Amino acid sequence: MTRAYRLLAGVLAAGALVLTGCAESVDPIERLGRKAAHKAGETAHHREAHSSESADRQDARGEQLASAAAHRRWGLTEPLAPPPKPPARAEHGSRPGAHGGLPQVVDRVPTKDKVVFLTFDDGAERDPRFVRMVRELRLPVSMFLTDSVAGPGYAHFGRLRAVGATVQNHTLDHPYLPGLSYAGQRWEICGQQDKLQQRFGIRPTLFRPPYGEYNADTLRAAAECGIRSLVTWRASMQINDLRYAEGDGLRPGDIILAHFRGPDELHGTSLTEMTTRMLRHIQSQGYTVARLEDYL
Repeated sequence: MTRAYRLLAGVLAAGALVLTGCAESVDPIERLGRKAAHKAGETAHHREAHSSESADRQDARGEQLASAAAHRRWGLTEPLAPPPKPPARAEHGSRPGAHGGLPQVVDRVPTKDKVVFLTFDDGAERDPRFVRMVRELRLPVSMFLTDSVAGPGYAHFGRLRAVGATVQNHTLDHPYLPGLSYAGQRWEICGQQDKLQQRFGIRPTLFRPPYGEYNADTLRAAAECGIRSLVTWRASMQINDLRYAEGDGLRPGDIILAHFRGPDELHGTSLTEMTTRMLRHIQSQGYTVARLEDYL
């Protein structure tokens, strides 16, 4: 009996050893297969990452070539330099006018960045080639529109807005504002706010008084209409040259005034040709163009 128990215990122990050995043992071929699969996975992941990086480089290179071609097409020898990242803007404590606050008056943005800002007034000229130019050059443009001038062609300015231009206020009828009463000025500014909201779904925060002329009533009326900044300019684009308010060149943060004018007013020069000349002047002085609304 004792001997039988010993035989049975031996058989059980041997079986346990065999089972344990099977659990811990891995076939050499299986082990090699696992290693090969792991290595193949790492290689595929590396190849995929490398392929993605290569594609990104190719896309960036393609964009650079397309940009250079677009600038040459519009008469520029080299692309405009990309503007630096705009500064973080301070939060306004309240909307102008809510507690007696008045809009700031700016003709130059305080910045050390080598940037200037392009603004186009009125809206008389509606050249479809200018829409293409703004799109292809990714040109930051602020449009200060007058309803009596731009109103018949708001669809054109909607197309400009669709390619990145921004819409701002330049009154209903382009009057000399200091010659009007407070009520008259408020009607001109708020009325255009309403028109632009109705047409584009936005209420501008920037306002340019016609001829750059304003008085205390203008600031009060603009505040009542929700305007944050009253914008004038430090340089203006003529047919061939920039005219400066002071000195003989641009300074960082200068706001440049231009107009939507056609060949009749520009003595045969088109709006796109005038803009190309303006961009050449900007580049020649080591500047690039930034979006005004990013700084105000």
